[in-house]
Amino acid sequence: MRYIRYAFLAALGIILISVSLANRELVTLKLMPADLAGLAGFNFTIAMPLFVVVLGGIALGLVIGFLWEWMREHHLRREATKKTREVRKLEREVSRLKDQKNEGKDDVLAILDEAS
Repeated sequence: MRYIRYAFLAALGIILISVSLANRELVTLKLMPADLAGLAGFNFTIAMPLFVVVLGGIALGLVIGFLWEWMREHHLRREATKKTREVRKLEREVSRLKDQKNEGKDDVLAILDEAS
């Protein structure tokens, strides 16, 4: 299984490198369309290789998706934490009650009572 993962990562790396080499031309990114920029009085532009724009967009989309999913599942994690605390509390209470029940008894009899 490890070799399949390494082969997949190697193929993905080769594909990304070939796409990057094929798209090295500079493109200009503008913050707003020309008409709106003229109306607002400013426009931010930057020139960068096309592969940076494409791969950066993919990376930004992944980060936004991970954050969105993390926020969406927040209530599930909170509920799981609450249930875990409740289980620990009940386990401590059961242990305490078993100790009280078997207090003063012979160790062998206490073990037999716990087994049944």
